[in-house]
Amino acid sequence: MPLPLHQAKAEFFRMLGHPVRIRVLELLQDGPKPVRDLLADIGIEASSLSAQLAVLRRSGIVTATREGTTVVYALAGDGVAELLRVARKVLTGLLAGQNELLAMLREEERS
Repeated sequence: MPLPLHQAKAEFFRMLGHPVRIRVLELLQDGPKPVRDLLADIGIEASSLSAQLAVLRRSGIVTATREGTTVVYALAGDGVAELLRVARKVLTGLLAGQNELLAMLREEERS
């Protein structure tokens, strides 16, 4: 029996649910990057990055190609970059709404 769509979506978002994975995907929006560049940009232990890259690779959201002794990661498609853009837009809207509420509360305190 195939996995229900809502469950597949939940598993997809759970796979995205780690800050390092999100950061890797953000960095890869600019184009393919070797592991050494990802390490420098993210600043975590190599073993930790390797574990997170493995999750992304197994999910099919990124690809890895070997160029000599270097492994280069890239987004597997344009959909991931679009998803991150939409997430930023939603988050910006939520935070803007919180700022408006905070301003109203502060104004209420002054009254």
